Amino acid sequence: MNIFQVVTRCALIGALGAVAQGALAQANNWPERQVRIIMPFPTGGASDVLTRILADQLQAKLGQTFVVDNRTGAGGNIGMEAGAKAAPDGYTLTSATIGTLSINQFLFKSLPYNPERDFTYVSTFWANCNVVMVSPQHNQAKTMKEFLAWAKAQPKGITFGSSGVGTTPHLAGELFRVRTGIASTHVPARGAPQTISMLMSGGLDTSIDNIASYASLLAAGTMRGLAVTCPERWPNLPDLPTMAEVGIPDFVITSWGAMVAPAGTPAPIIDKLSRTMAEIAADPAVQKRFLGAGARITASTPQETVAFAARERVKFNELVRLSGAKAD
Repeated sequence: MNIFQVVTRCALIGALGAVAQGALAQANNWPERQVRIIMPFPTGGASDVLTRILADQLQAKLGQTFVVDNRTGAGGNIGMEAGAKAAPDGYTLTSATIGTLSINQFLFKSLPYNPERDFTYVSTFWANCNVVMVSPQHNQAKTMKEFLAWAKAQPKGITFGSSGVGTTPHLAGELFRVRTGIASTHVPARGAPQTISMLMSGGLDTSIDNIASYASLLAAGTMRGLAVTCPERWPNLPDLPTMAEVGIPDFVITSWGAMVAPAGTPAPIIDKLSRTMAEIAADPAVQKRFLGAGARITASTPQETVAFAARERVKFNELVRLSGAKAD
C-alpha cells in the first residue's frame, strides 16, 4: 500500500467516524422541537385514542410536544403516503396499523406507498383481538357449541357483519366460514356503530368484531360474547374462552398498531424512540390506561417489528384471497 492509499484510507475512516459521532449526537439531542405523529384514521377511533395516550407518554419522557395529525381517507392510505413522503429527520412519525402495513397491499390494486420500503419500523405499541358475538335478544346460544349447532340448522345460512371490506372483522368472518363449514354471507357496515345497530335489530346473526368497540356492551349484557380470537383469554373478559378452547384451532386474529418513520430516518433516533416506547410499555399505570381503552400496550425492537409485519402479510394475503375482498 503506497502513501497515497494510506492517507486516503485514514481520511475515509476519519470521515466515517465523524458521521457516526454526528448521528449519535443527533440522537442524544433528539427531539429538540415538536414531533408530529400522522394518524391515518379519524379522531375518536381506537387507533387514534391509543396513539394520543402514547403521544402524552412520549412527551413526558422526552420533553417535547408530540402532536397527533389526523390525515384520513382511502383506508389509511392517504395518511401513510404523507408519512412516507415526510422528511426522514425524526420529526414526523406515522401511527400505522395491521391494515396499512400488512393488509391494504392485497386489497388495493396499487398503493401510493410501499409498506416495506418506504418506512423504517420503530416498534409495535398496541394489540387487541376480536370477539365472536351474538345479540341475546335474537339468539339464545350461550356457548360456541350451541351457536354452531344453531347456525348449521339454518337453511339459508347465517349473516355476519363487519366494519368494512378487508377489515379484520370481515376477514375473521371469512376464516370462521372456512373453518366451521357454515354457509355465511358478509354484510359490510359503515363502522362498528352500524354493525351494533344491525345486531341489536336482528338484521345480523353475528359479528367477529374488535373488543374495543364492544367492551361496554359485553359488560352490560347487551351483547353476548362466545369466544375471543386472541392466543390467550383477554384480561378484561376472563370468562370468555379462546377459539382454540372452543374447538376451533389456529384461529388467532389480532388487530395491532406500530410506530414507523420515513425510510432513511437515522438509526440512533429510531433506537432511542424504540427504547423509550419499551419503557412506556413496562409502566403498569400506562398498561391500565391502554386496557381501559380496549387494547394491550406492546413493545418490540425495530427488527422484531419488521419480522412481525412480514409474518402478518403472509397470513392476511391468504385470508384476502379466500374472501375475494377488493377495496377498489
